[in-house]
Amino acid sequence: MALNISAAVLLGIIVAVLLRGGHVRFGSMLACSLFGFTLAATGLAPIINSGLASLAGLVASL
Repeated sequence: MALNISAAVLLGIIVAVLLRGGHVRFGSMLACSLFGFTLAATGLAPIINSGLASLAGLVASL
């Protein structure tokens, strides 16, 4: 059975686990999240999206 899950949901779960486990503090999480939103508004966003899509395709083919 194949399970499809978006990268945003998967990364959100990982961040929540790290935050609850005490490995990442709230301020660090907030700074990284804001950096991600800022990075998404730059010219690098298409390159990052295509890289993530390629990685997802590679994982899916395994």
